Amino acid sequence: MRFEDYARHDGLALAELVRKGEVSPLELVETAIEGIERHNGALNAVVHKAYDEARATAGKPLEGPFAGVPFLIKDLGLEVAGWPRTSGSRFSTDAPDTRDSELVTRFRKAGVVLVGKTNTPEYGIPGVTISDRLGACRNPWNTDHVSGGSSGGAASAVAAGLVPLAHASDGLGSIRIPAACCGLVGLKVTRDRNPNGPDDYDRAIGFSVDHVVSRSVRDSAAMLDATGYAEADSPYAPPPKARPYLEEATTSPGKLRIGYSSRTASGRPIDPEVQAAFEGIVETLRGLGHELVPHDIELDWRTLYRAQSLVSAGNFSAGMKRRIELLGREPGPDDLGPLARRGYEGGMRISGQDSMWGWQQLRVMERQILASLQPFDVYFCPVLGTPPPRVDDMDPSKIELREFDRRQSTSFPFTPPFNFTGQPSMSLPLAWSASGLPLGMMFTARYADEATLFRLAGQLEDALPWRDRRPSLAA
Repeated sequence: MRFEDYARHDGLALAELVRKGEVSPLELVETAIEGIERHNGALNAVVHKAYDEARATAGKPLEGPFAGVPFLIKDLGLEVAGWPRTSGSRFSTDAPDTRDSELVTRFRKAGVVLVGKTNTPEYGIPGVTISDRLGACRNPWNTDHVSGGSSGGAASAVAAGLVPLAHASDGLGSIRIPAACCGLVGLKVTRDRNPNGPDDYDRAIGFSVDHVVSRSVRDSAAMLDATGYAEADSPYAPPPKARPYLEEATTSPGKLRIGYSSRTASGRPIDPEVQAAFEGIVETLRGLGHELVPHDIELDWRTLYRAQSLVSAGNFSAGMKRRIELLGREPGPDDLGPLARRGYEGGMRISGQDSMWGWQQLRVMERQILASLQPFDVYFCPVLGTPPPRVDDMDPSKIELREFDRRQSTSFPFTPPFNFTGQPSMSLPLAWSASGLPLGMMFTARYADEATLFRLAGQLEDALPWRDRRPSLAA
């Protein structure tokens, strides 16, 4: 199969070709390998290659909705038996993991063939995928620009057609930001919708979830059908779905009441090009028959983010303590990049009282956000405050950290609140800049209501089709 033909298909379409006998899983794997070898030098999206294992897997009987489809795992969080897990940091063990995480087990049961791992920034901290250990990942729409973070390797690989969908995770926007930068569908699922076991201490504060980035709505829906059910020992399992998400993606959403805003927490206006694109989608939604209501979330944003920073820094420092116990040593001066060093040392200075104050304050303010959005079926805002920035402008090892923070808040101002509340939130590739860079738009539904998001996303995919818009690198 020619790479150019392979890259035009989504995952379900490739699996259908396998079922019909028109192509074999091994042929798909070899084509994915060809694409990785051809394009990864320009992108730095794939950082661990497991080609021999993938070929062996492709030669065995495969079942599931994605049987035979090549797939990549983010090099952060999930364990894959026999594979290293660097978390993008020099302060990590080189020993391979000895087991699969539960979500990896479910991915395998869905039929995908694991081909390798994707780039991530150190411990997934920033909204850009750049680290001293793994280097910068680049955007296939224009390699001078970022692919977003922290799932930037996954998004770059999928946008370039190396695989049709890939594992991603989201703690403060790390699925939605890369999807927005790279022109993909990126769903942050409801808290605990996908499994976190067997050891989920890294997700102890509940902000982080795992799912995929994909080129089509139906791939995202079908994969969540395959993976999104509660573990037997899940302490906070969300309500189960009413019917398959794949069915929801082809169901009319009816008339939705949609609140919308492009106001940032800082009050700074977003880039005029993003604002114009956002206003255009508001009119598209009206034209589809939805009720659009201007609505700013009124909140003491400074207090919210102060509370979150206390909680996150304490949680990061606690995770570092576990890594120190595992490695048997403290991190040396060259082991941590500037963001990780700041998080670790800052977390050690936080008292238990301050950390618990942050938890309490977050709990109160999460309720305020949920109450503010209660009148709406969906809340709509941009993902990005600017077009995807240039790589050279977003390297935390080359920019003073206060300035780096300012640039991040300018480019990625919208995603974190919905990690705090646990609501499902989706980026869709509905607009492009004048220079041809994607501008993702974000839709957030009520807690556990992925169904409404899939219905609306399916409608928008028909109204503003993006499938034929691909970076020249994938063509």
